[in-house]
Amino acid sequence: MARAQPEEKPFVFRIDRTFDAPRERVWRAWTEVEQLKRWFGPKGCSVPFCSVDLRPGGAARYCIEFQGHTMWGSWTYQDIKAPERLVAIVSFTDESGEKIIEHPSSPGWPLEILSTVTFIETDGKTKITVEWVAHNATDSERKTFEDGAPSMQQGWGGSLEQLAAFLAKG
Repeated sequence: MARAQPEEKPFVFRIDRTFDAPRERVWRAWTEVEQLKRWFGPKGCSVPFCSVDLRPGGAARYCIEFQGHTMWGSWTYQDIKAPERLVAIVSFTDESGEKIIEHPSSPGWPLEILSTVTFIETDGKTKITVEWVAHNATDSERKTFEDGAPSMQQGWGGSLEQLAAFLAKG
């Protein structure tokens, strides 16, 4: 009798940061359009378009302009527990937001990423943890995702630095 092989655990990209701000304030920075536009994305980018439909099945849509490139994307919310957790499927899209497209600069990147962002407050400070897992991905896409961890660390690191600076302004 053949023995079943244990299922391989998926690679989980994880980054966390603690901010000197209460959880409600950090939550609003993640969920309100005018606040998101001021910090979201890699350092040096602009966010000329952002919309948020904060409900399960709703989506945050955005456009990032960075180093001469324009990228559209969406976070389709799967679960929301304000102000503790956001779970979404993250994808790059065409400008209409209707069609999921490949990563503009990383061929073979998964079309969908399962994103879980948690917000934990302790003594007036808020720790955010972002976890990303390739979702509905091929083996090749999962490998590309895993190999992209240093780039994700750099990108998210810059975004979270921008968030810290934004929160420090009050």
